[in-house]
Amino acid sequence: MKQLNIYRHIQVLPFILAVFGLTQCNKDPNPTLPDRSYDLVWSDEFNGNAGSSVDTSKWTYDLGTGTNGWGNNELQSYTDKPENIALDGEGNLVITALKKSGNYTSARIKTEGLFSQKYGRFEARIKTPGGQGIWPAFWMLGENINTVEWPQCGEIDIMEQKGQYPFVTYGSLHGPGYSGRYAITNSYRLETGSFQDEFYVYAVEWGEEYIDFYVNDNLYKSIRTSSFRGEWVYNQPFFLILNVAVGGSFAGSPSDNTNFPTSMVVDYVRVYKEK
Repeated sequence: MKQLNIYRHIQVLPFILAVFGLTQCNKDPNPTLPDRSYDLVWSDEFNGNAGSSVDTSKWTYDLGTGTNGWGNNELQSYTDKPENIALDGEGNLVITALKKSGNYTSARIKTEGLFSQKYGRFEARIKTPGGQGIWPAFWMLGENINTVEWPQCGEIDIMEQKGQYPFVTYGSLHGPGYSGRYAITNSYRLETGSFQDEFYVYAVEWGEEYIDFYVNDNLYKSIRTSSFRGEWVYNQPFFLILNVAVGGSFAGSPSDNTNFPTSMVVDYVRVYKEK
C-alpha cells in the first residue's frame, strides 16, 4: 500500500566529519532531532497496467553501452524494452537485468530535462536485486553536467549496493577532487536480513549547508559544509536516476552463480521541499 506521508526518521548523528575516505557504519546511539518538515512537490507512484512503460513526461531513458561502460566498465547494454523495464500492474516499476547468449541487458531512467530540484528530501521505496556483480542504484547528478562534465557537476548516490553483499547499502558524494574510489562515502549494514527480502526507503535530505543520508528512519551519514574538505558543488538543481548495472568497477563482474533475470522493484519515487 502506498503512503503519502513522509517517514519522520529523526535520528541524526550529532556530527560526522566529512573527510575523504571516511566510513562510518549505521546510526549514532545518541541521536538528536532535526526540526524539518516538507511538502510533496513531485512523485511517481508507478500506477498503470502490467507491462506498460514509464511515464515519459517524468522519465527519459539512457540507452546503449555508453562510453567505457558508462564510465565504470559496466557490462550491460541499457534498453527501453518491457523485458528490462515495465510497470507490474501492482503499483511498482520493475527494472530487470537479463543475460542472453553471454550478453547482459538492463535499464536506466532519469528525469534529466524533465525535472530537477535544488534542496529538499529525495526518497524512493525499493526492493533491490542481488547476486555477484549486480549493482542497483538510486542517485542524482547536477543538471549542469553537459556544461561542466562529471565530476564537477556533482553526484549524490542516495543508494547503491553490491549484490554480493545484500545486507549493506552505500551513500556517497562524488565531486571535483573526491570522485570514484576517493568519493566521500558511508555504508549502512543491516543487523539481520537482506535488502533483497523487503522494501526499504532510501533518502537524502539536502539543504544549503548539509546532506543527510537515510535508510528508513535511520540516518547513517551527515555531511556539513562547515567541516567539508573539498569544493562544495551541491548548490544547484540535480536530476534523478534509477538503474541496475551489471559488472563494473564498483560491484565487480558476475560469477557463474549469479542468477538471471534479477530485478529491482520500485514502489515510488518522491521529492519534497522544505516548508
